Amino acid sequence: MTDVPGGTASLAAKLRVDIDPELLALALTHRSYAYEHGGIPHNERLEFLGDSVLGQAVTVMLFTTNPDLDEGQLAKRRASVVSTVALAEVARGIGLGEHLLLGRGEEQTGGRDKDSILADTMEAVFGATYLSAGPDEATALVLRLTEPLLADPERYGAAMDPKTSLQELAARLGAAAPVYEISASGPDHDRRFTATVTVGDVTMSGDGTSKKTAEMAGALAVWRVLSERA
Repeated sequence: MTDVPGGTASLAAKLRVDIDPELLALALTHRSYAYEHGGIPHNERLEFLGDSVLGQAVTVMLFTTNPDLDEGQLAKRRASVVSTVALAEVARGIGLGEHLLLGRGEEQTGGRDKDSILADTMEAVFGATYLSAGPDEATALVLRLTEPLLADPERYGAAMDPKTSLQELAARLGAAAPVYEISASGPDHDRRFTATVTVGDVTMSGDGTSKKTAEMAGALAVWRVLSERA
């Protein structure tokens, strides 16, 4: 399989896990690239596996380390880590976007920084780690990468509910309420949504497979900028 920009070796070094290079390259191959190169395999099967690896690792960790939390509180904390916007944050932290194999269309529309693509690829990497290094290493990778979200309550709160967090932050800063504008593209069977979110002089965009996901991604992007100012 063609290697990815930046090479799998440099990404594996960042992850600190011994992952089979072919599997890691597959995890980084978006379907848009696969379709443009004769229908080669892409990362969606690994994403399916990695979603389960992620969910189990986070659920067991939260259950065993928080004996005083009830089911609802545990579920909220888990959601803050496994959501699309949270996983995209994790992916950006390791520079995952620069390693992706994308089709021309996704490349031209900023696919390397789209929350949905980054989150899906992150799950695929977890799946590749599970197959290459086993469940213990995969669990360790998940927990190592997601720990900062759980260690910073304010941050994981924003990742879990970006729209509410943004509205509250805007109010604290004396800014106007967030304004959301939605646009859609693509065929009906593969619809993509983009949300442009504005608070004062800050305007950022987010994308997703639903309006809600796009709005959450855009809200989190604005929240990041405003929280740095605050």
